[in-house]
Amino acid sequence: MITVKPKDRDFVETIEGFFFCIIGYLHPPDKYTAYLKYIPSRKGRWGHETKYRRALEYYHALKVYETISFLEENYPHYVYFCPVRHIKISMVPHGMVKKYYSSQARLQEIISGGERDRLEEETYLLVRELSDISGIDIADFGVTGSILIGIHNPSFSDIDLTIHGLREAHKIREVLLEIREGIHPSLKPPSREKISEWINRFSKQFGLEYRYARTLAYRRWNYMLYRNRFFSIHPIRKDEEINEDYGRRIYYPVGVVEGEATVVDAKESLFLPAIYRVANVRTGEDEKYDVREIVSYEGVFSGIAYEGERIRFKGKLEKVEERGKTYYRVVLGTAEVSDNFVVPV
Repeated sequence: MITVKPKDRDFVETIEGFFFCIIGYLHPPDKYTAYLKYIPSRKGRWGHETKYRRALEYYHALKVYETISFLEENYPHYVYFCPVRHIKISMVPHGMVKKYYSSQARLQEIISGGERDRLEEETYLLVRELSDISGIDIADFGVTGSILIGIHNPSFSDIDLTIHGLREAHKIREVLLEIREGIHPSLKPPSREKISEWINRFSKQFGLEYRYARTLAYRRWNYMLYRNRFFSIHPIRKDEEINEDYGRRIYYPVGVVEGEATVVDAKESLFLPAIYRVANVRTGEDEKYDVREIVSYEGVFSGIAYEGERIRFKGKLEKVEERGKTYYRVVLGTAEVSDNFVVPV
């Protein structure tokens, strides 16, 4: 078992051979909060001796709940009611874990190991280049997705990187945004066709007007091309930045809320969950709720609004109780509100 704190986008392999992706940083002492990502399948496109298919086609709250329904029917020991978040969610008991996969450890294995396949070589070269141009230590990078668990296919798999630390995350965003505004020999922004595809997808998935979907697509800083292969990069908290213990806060569902707010702190919006601290909130509910945060488990809403900006939002309203004090937050990425969003106005 691991000796460091579990990290968002690390993976665990279960005794059945399932691969679960860890979600966020809120975990019971004996379980990992995680969603089912890959399962063995003779018709799978990933893997080598054993083939795997995606149990989760793409990350969206409704898709995650489809995997929870599958588990509840066939493997109920992976589905629990969380008394802290008051939701039914998939979790992996420590005793069911065959192997824990650390994104940082896997990248170091690729860098210092022996023979690399074509995709692993591209991953190594990409990280080295990003480290050189940003000044970020290679040790603060990691790799997730199919490369992390060793079932990638060099003919079609993307490169999904992680960057560890708040300072490092903001630095790499700054660097990538600068590159997107200029010309770089090997790093390129997404094509207009890809951005158009995102706009259409965001409009459909979240019920957004075109102008808001367009803003989201153009502010999506962490997806680019390296030598014509797509790569993404996802900020991860370091151990010392994981600042909530399971059970310190209790979250109660209240309902659905929509409104506007002003972002006063967006530093932690790069992580998952993304946290926007807000003020001057208007909800049309007689302003009776002390909403202090907009929190998103949908990665598309991470890092898309800045301090001082006015935002529109729709999501699940939760009451937060912490050491006798109460306030409210709005959560995106839940099955209760599929058309949730947060967008700059």
